[in-house]
Amino acid sequence: MEEFKIGDIVTGIYKTGKYIGEITAIKPMHYLVKVKAVLKHPQQGDLHNPKQADVELFHERRALALNEQTNIPKKMVKCYEGTVPDYNTSLRDSLQHLMNELEDLDTEWATRSLQHLSQLEKDYFPND
Repeated sequence: MEEFKIGDIVTGIYKTGKYIGEITAIKPMHYLVKVKAVLKHPQQGDLHNPKQADVELFHERRALALNEQTNIPKKMVKCYEGTVPDYNTSLRDSLQHLMNELEDLDTEWATRSLQHLSQLEKDYFPND
């Protein structure tokens, strides 16, 4: 497993989202990562019952915010090389990519996910 130091720019998977961020602290099992961009928007619904619509609580899952810090397990952190994209642009692109994927599915889970993502889009970009 790769070891990182404070200040390194990395990718990290948190729940079902993937982010670019900066390591701000090192813990025994986690890195504390400050979010700089979104690579993959989190999926909607219940993490324990993925892609299922008939669940007790269908969660709306927001992307982590710019400069939000989160603990990511060390095994979920990888080196990032390249230019870090603008946060808002990366959020818009990752949201649109997920919505496009869901529009191709004919399932109740996809329909419910799109409803949540449409609302999130309004929350993320209120001036559009």
